[in-house]
Amino acid sequence: MNYSSLLTIHSWFRWVVLISLMITIGRAWFGRRNKLTFTTFDNKLRHMTASICHIQLVLGLWLYFISPIVNYFLNNFGEAVHLREIRFFGMEHITVMIIAILVITIGSMKAKRKHTDREKFNTIYVWYSVGLLLILSSIPWSFSPLTSRPLFRVF
Repeated sequence: MNYSSLLTIHSWFRWVVLISLMITIGRAWFGRRNKLTFTTFDNKLRHMTASICHIQLVLGLWLYFISPIVNYFLNNFGEAVHLREIRFFGMEHITVMIIAILVITIGSMKAKRKHTDREKFNTIYVWYSVGLLLILSSIPWSFSPLTSRPLFRVF
């Protein structure tokens, strides 16, 4: 797969990640607040959301290793580290996103091991929310003053 196609897929798949995280966090908040039973649906939602995040991570890592921006960053580190956009994609974006996926993964594993429904909902709510905030902080939004990319790419 070429760089342009993979970049477009990665860009579009972010919306799947964001929507699944918001649904799962919303369900966890609602379940926690209303003292609901943690059902198999909730467990599948927890697992599916973590899996979606892992797929995006794999796409991102694949993209990272074929990106001309990252290639420039790695081969010209001394100069590139001072260029905001190059540094963002070469170092900052990938670091924050890996941490975000780790936070979500840890939250998923912890929730699976909790004994009460409230603990499961609370664990998902807290850990997935932190992961979502990290992700939101490191997406190159079209309105970002740091570095921007279009909200919807075309092939």
